[in-house]
Amino acid sequence: MLPAPHLQNYVQNPEEPAAARRRGLVVAGKLLITALTLGLLWHSIVADAATAAAWRGLLARTLSGEGRGPVLLALALVPVNWGLEAWKWWHLARHLEPVSFRRAFRAVLVGLTLGFVTPNRVGDYAGRIIELKSRRLDALGAVFLGRYCQLVVTVLAGTLGGLYFLLRFALPGYPAVQAGVVAATVLLNGALLLPLYYSRLVVGAVAAVRPLRRLRPFLAVMPTYPARLLSGVLVLSGVRYAVFGVQFGLLLLAYGCRAPLGPGAAAVAGTFLLKSLVPSLNALADVGVRELSATHLFGLLGEPVLPVLSASLSLWVLNIALPSAAGLVFVLRLKVLRKRKQARPAPVPAA
Repeated sequence: MLPAPHLQNYVQNPEEPAAARRRGLVVAGKLLITALTLGLLWHSIVADAATAAAWRGLLARTLSGEGRGPVLLALALVPVNWGLEAWKWWHLARHLEPVSFRRAFRAVLVGLTLGFVTPNRVGDYAGRIIELKSRRLDALGAVFLGRYCQLVVTVLAGTLGGLYFLLRFALPGYPAVQAGVVAATVLLNGALLLPLYYSRLVVGAVAAVRPLRRLRPFLAVMPTYPARLLSGVLVLSGVRYAVFGVQFGLLLLAYGCRAPLGPGAAAVAGTFLLKSLVPSLNALADVGVRELSATHLFGLLGEPVLPVLSASLSLWVLNIALPSAAGLVFVLRLKVLRKRKQARPAPVPAA
């Protein structure tokens, strides 16, 4: 008697039960990510009283017509923001393998969703690598380069904004100290460019530290990127930073914040810098850091807390919460486990 079909398949492929278990774990992982993402969104937007009040205020202003234009324009810039990030990743990923812009955009959304529920957004690395056809782990170096370019722009703009507050509020009447602070800022920003254009130094430093030595193979691809490509990614990072800043400014305007353009831009830059420098456990922690920084800096300019708080929370909802929810569609469709290619039988030589 011939075995049942499923037993026959098991005989032909004894690893099938193990593969089924792995697929089950993948499905469970996707469901867990979905539940965590939706839970965090619920806690942030609905359950938390301050965020819920800001969200209701945003909807009320939009529906009533007050601030509708700035809010809708900020919302329209969300796909531009993440499209620029996808463009950055497309340039970096093409250096590793042929990849379409559509796939790069999907990788960014997947990474955003996975990063939403992981400490310091480390899930962003996994999301982008999973979307590569080769899934080569040295793509970690490419993801790092993209994030580092964005950090360079954030630090450059943020230190300039911080200089404004230091020179105006903390160091008036101390010209020598002011000159030293300006010189230190210039040196700091210059030093930040060295790891970008001389990444061999980074790889060598990682190899020299024993606990970090195992990361060297994953970063070895960084020195292979030409300076021209990195400069292009740096420019895109600057444009994306400008879009993010314009969104914040539009939301501040919608909620009635009337800070002067120059000091307001300095406060926005300082807010982004402080948020980037403080590690976070998850996306919710980013919210607290940004709100604390924004209310303090704009408070120095004499702006009330509520409009700044509402604008900052709305910025997080538009740029992080909504795209993370949209990325769930792609996360649930991920093929984390791929079928192994069956070995073809050797050709029979002709008689």
